[in-house]
Amino acid sequence: MSTYTGHPMSETRRTLDNLNFDNSYTRLPEYFYQRIDPSPLEATHLISVNPEVARLLDLDPEKLDDESLAHFFGGHATLPGAESIAMKYTGHQFGVYNPDLGDGRGLLLGEVVNQSGERWDLHLKGAGRTAYSRSGDGRAVLRSSIREYLAGEAMQGLGIPTTRGLCLVGSEEQVFREQIESCAALLRVSHCHIRFGHFEHFFYRGRPDDLKRLADYCIDRYFESAKTADNPYLAMFQEIVSRSAALVALWQSYGFVHGVLNTDNMSILGETFDYGPYTFMDAYQPGHISNHTDQQGRYAFDQQPGIVHWNLSCLAQALLPLIPREALESELDRFPEQYQAYYLKRMRSRLGLLAEAAEDLKLIDDLCRLMTQHKVDMTRFFRALCDFEGLEEMLDSLQPLVSDRQGLNQWLTRYEQRIKQEAATLPIRQMQMRSVNPKYILRNYMAEEVIREAQEGNYQPVNELLSVLRNPFEEQPDHQRYAEDVPDWAGWISLSCSS
Repeated sequence: MSTYTGHPMSETRRTLDNLNFDNSYTRLPEYFYQRIDPSPLEATHLISVNPEVARLLDLDPEKLDDESLAHFFGGHATLPGAESIAMKYTGHQFGVYNPDLGDGRGLLLGEVVNQSGERWDLHLKGAGRTAYSRSGDGRAVLRSSIREYLAGEAMQGLGIPTTRGLCLVGSEEQVFREQIESCAALLRVSHCHIRFGHFEHFFYRGRPDDLKRLADYCIDRYFESAKTADNPYLAMFQEIVSRSAALVALWQSYGFVHGVLNTDNMSILGETFDYGPYTFMDAYQPGHISNHTDQQGRYAFDQQPGIVHWNLSCLAQALLPLIPREALESELDRFPEQYQAYYLKRMRSRLGLLAEAAEDLKLIDDLCRLMTQHKVDMTRFFRALCDFEGLEEMLDSLQPLVSDRQGLNQWLTRYEQRIKQEAATLPIRQMQMRSVNPKYILRNYMAEEVIREAQEGNYQPVNELLSVLRNPFEEQPDHQRYAEDVPDWAGWISLSCSS
């Protein structure tokens, strides 16, 4: 969880009408974007506000009133200092280049600089049609908006880089997706909204000067240390590769499936971006596909590291006017090793292994095979493993999750021998493991439950679940049911790109 490190509250707290905007992206040429105001939603009302995100913007959560939030982020008025734009980009969607992409239902309202010097993008998702909407209506629906709002906080709680939401606004306006649904708007907050597809746009349009202008902007804003490198553009790419490897390693470590890893959904800062048909797997299955429209399984769980690598190669191609091909290929060749190192580091940590040993990779791989064979609930397995004191006790504890007692016994015997090599005492190991192995994780059925309540006008469950997800490693007795068996009906939940 982010910690606010600014000045005392009396010196720093702002209101919505005096945020400290400095909209650097609008100082780029205007053909980088379209200037357009949000289209107001009908009969807006506040569903939820996130106090943790409010503090990032120097806002006092206690002074945020529902009416103002619904007014501004329902599209009825422009924040003083904001300059709303729809950004132009392109990208590879399911492996095919699409030149017609851009912000089709979201607007970058502006960039807020807080008193710690942090710059935050404010992006309103569901703001109406833009020049890049194609045949879309420019709206977001309540269902998908709640899912993204919850996902941002769940990932933040786990320590996985992500976009987040300041607030969620509902309305009485309706649109058709797979059925008639209520519209909503999400005010998304992030360090960056520049995607791999921004660079692809200028490369495929044959505009190297604009490509360079965009890269220079990114270096100035996001990769300042790259300025002193022999080739600043290469240094920028190196950082993007490293951050992307670290991000997907965290996804794989926690069973997260993004669902639509197109290049236009990849952030240059390695943040989880554009939540759609995502899922945290209830049962560990490497081939799990979270998006029912992904019939070929391109974005299945076990394909994600390779897809991120492929997406980086698309970015590398777009940067060819700025970086020698050999240097780009060399960096791409390093990705598998970087990913493996990040993945091993987190999985070791989840197992309570602070030192490195040659047998760790095989120990982890064999555990993954065991979890695959028995469709193990990964989250519950690792949380139970935090209490490992003796083999027999652990066997009994894990038996409900792994029916193969002999296979489980064989793996736990090896694990027991491995932790004996560690210097940490049992209490220290337990404390460390509980800090990286969540008791609570955002499961599809949880999101589905609160969505159903919200569709009936009851928003309290959304806010309660948000609080649970914000502290996933802590014991929360009042919410114990979220740590128990997944209900049988959860298997019928179907997700698509409209999710």
